[in-house]
Amino acid sequence: MDADLSGYFDSIPHAELMRCLARRVSDKAVLHLVKLWLDAPVEETDERGHTQRTTRNRDEGRGTPQGAPLSPLLANLYMRRFVLGWKQLGHEARFRARIVNYADDFVILCRGRADEAMAAMRDMMQRLKLTVNEAKTRICKLPADSFDFLGYTIGMYWSWRQQRMVLSTRPSAKAVKRLKAKISEATRKHRTLLDVELVVTRLNRMLNGWANYFCRGPVSNAYRTIDKHVENRLRQWLGGKHKQSGLRHDLYPNEYLHGELGLVQLTARPRNVPCAKG
Repeated sequence: MDADLSGYFDSIPHAELMRCLARRVSDKAVLHLVKLWLDAPVEETDERGHTQRTTRNRDEGRGTPQGAPLSPLLANLYMRRFVLGWKQLGHEARFRARIVNYADDFVILCRGRADEAMAAMRDMMQRLKLTVNEAKTRICKLPADSFDFLGYTIGMYWSWRQQRMVLSTRPSAKAVKRLKAKISEATRKHRTLLDVELVVTRLNRMLNGWANYFCRGPVSNAYRTIDKHVENRLRQWLGGKHKQSGLRHDLYPNEYLHGELGLVQLTARPRNVPCAKG
């Protein structure tokens, strides 16, 4: 079951959240401070760059300010009610269904009776005063289907090592698209005044961080796509910096980009490099 909640951070009810917190914190001054934090006005900037202050959280009695350092902790605390309640109500044993979650992103792994598990999940979310995003919530039947979770697409892939189809992971198309957008932003025309070393350093930090996370399962196709994109974007940036038109493969071949400038090449990373923990 691939589930999604609509505006989770904006939907957390204050009264229920404070009761959760009060079971763990007995200091009234701390509880009062958290309540003030939840009720604090929030400044938002619209598409035109206009800034306005809103007190929606205080007026509606729900929502945690996104971007605030305390919000992830409070959001995880409230989501824990659902995870614990799933077990205590017997749903895990009844439906042979286990929850895997990271904050409000979660999937429910069932070995059967997925429709009943879906109904139980909806009922619990209603009682928690949260809204299920029906457009993004679906039952996915493995191994015929696949689904995305935390940036990975989980499904059946051909394993050259085992010479058969295996259930595995790969970087999702959305994850690849997001990285390419960041690379394009880092190499836009208005950045041609920056030093080459600074731009390459920023790109390398971006590429290494991404590859440290996306290193599970068959990653070669994603790595090749990203390598080609960053090479062409850097060539284009160098051409703009030196008032040259086109990609100019003749002036900036791959050997120059990776050898002289030190641009990271994902497809050349040792395959035994461990993934980052945590």
